Amino acid sequence: MVDRSFSPRGRPAVSALSRLASHATLLAVLAGILIALVLSASLAWPHAALAFAAMALVASLLPGTEIRIETMVPVASGPGDGTQFVAAFADALTDPCLLLDRRAVVIHANMAATRKFPNVIPGNPVTFVLRNPDLVQAIDGAGRGGAVRTFELHETLPSETWDKVVVAPLRRPDTEWFEDEDRLLIVTFQSLTELKRVDAMRTDFIANASHELRTPLASLLGFIDTLLGPASRDAAAREKFLVIMRGQAERMSKLIDDLLSLSRIEMHQHIRPTGSIDIAALLREVREGLQTQARTANVEIVMSLPEGAATTTGDRNQLYEVFENLIDNAVKYGANGKTVEVALSPAGRPGYQHLVSVTDHGPGVEPEHVPRLTERFYRIDADTSRKKKGTGLGLAIVKHIVHRHRGQLVIKSKPGEGMRVDVLLP
Repeated sequence: MVDRSFSPRGRPAVSALSRLASHATLLAVLAGILIALVLSASLAWPHAALAFAAMALVASLLPGTEIRIETMVPVASGPGDGTQFVAAFADALTDPCLLLDRRAVVIHANMAATRKFPNVIPGNPVTFVLRNPDLVQAIDGAGRGGAVRTFELHETLPSETWDKVVVAPLRRPDTEWFEDEDRLLIVTFQSLTELKRVDAMRTDFIANASHELRTPLASLLGFIDTLLGPASRDAAAREKFLVIMRGQAERMSKLIDDLLSLSRIEMHQHIRPTGSIDIAALLREVREGLQTQARTANVEIVMSLPEGAATTTGDRNQLYEVFENLIDNAVKYGANGKTVEVALSPAGRPGYQHLVSVTDHGPGVEPEHVPRLTERFYRIDADTSRKKKGTGLGLAIVKHIVHRHRGQLVIKSKPGEGMRVDVLLP
């Protein structure tokens, strides 16, 4: 600020000319009034000139008006940009989140969204990458109506996924949605893939379990009706039917036992076992328990075990069930190979210490079946499996037990070359 006036304390006085200049506006007004009076013949020219001179003298004696020139520096005082705070909030979310402007251009994508949609680039319209019609319609509807839109996004490529998508307008306080040029849309994605898969698995499991139980149950009811009716006095038929009925009852009992075993394993899936197991001794025990089945199938179980103990951390009963299932399957389905080989050796892989391999020389399976062999109730040949008293749950149980032990299950097979199952344990 620059001050052009001076106070009487120690500073020069304002000159008469300066005081007259400071009252120029007032003198101009008075001069105009005097001229008007002269023109209207109400005042003579000499008198008007004398009156103006007197007023000018009085004005020269009056204190002058200070003239101040101030330099104003503009200061930004508008509302702060809150987009950065919304972006910081989006970054704190574990679910994918996108911030869009009113033209559906991506302003910000959090880390989860970047991982899920690596081609989404801030500054580009979201439709450049995400072209799902439901998503485009939801974004357009939320932008036009200012209301939250929710829908389920189902993608099949590169893998099948489901997401709950919420498109919500971000409203600023005291601002109408359609009048806000800086309005934003928040798009969040909540994964439903695991829920969908678990739900499908539960539905399939109930359907398969019901079917597996219904078949032997229907056979039992049919045989019971026959024994109560036409074969009530036929001793030979009664003996034959009772043997079949016992087999069907054993099948149902085995199925229920496997279902209960699978349920117990899944219940403790997250708890790692703590016991110490000698795998070599355990494999010898399993072979002894299966010698009767092997002799009946005319199969020899050949074991290759290291000298001394080979210890690992695990649940003894569950690992016994793993190797019993694998060797029993090899005896059942690879019997025409006449030999089942069981070998224990160092794993030779980071994170694993022991490798147990069970190999048969049977017919093997087609490569497309191999990834599905550990699915519940999956059978390549259902009739053959049932005749061999298989429940379709053996390899599913093996897989869950191995995972509980933080191990790995690897199945290799080719038609005509038999099958090899590797169990890697820490």
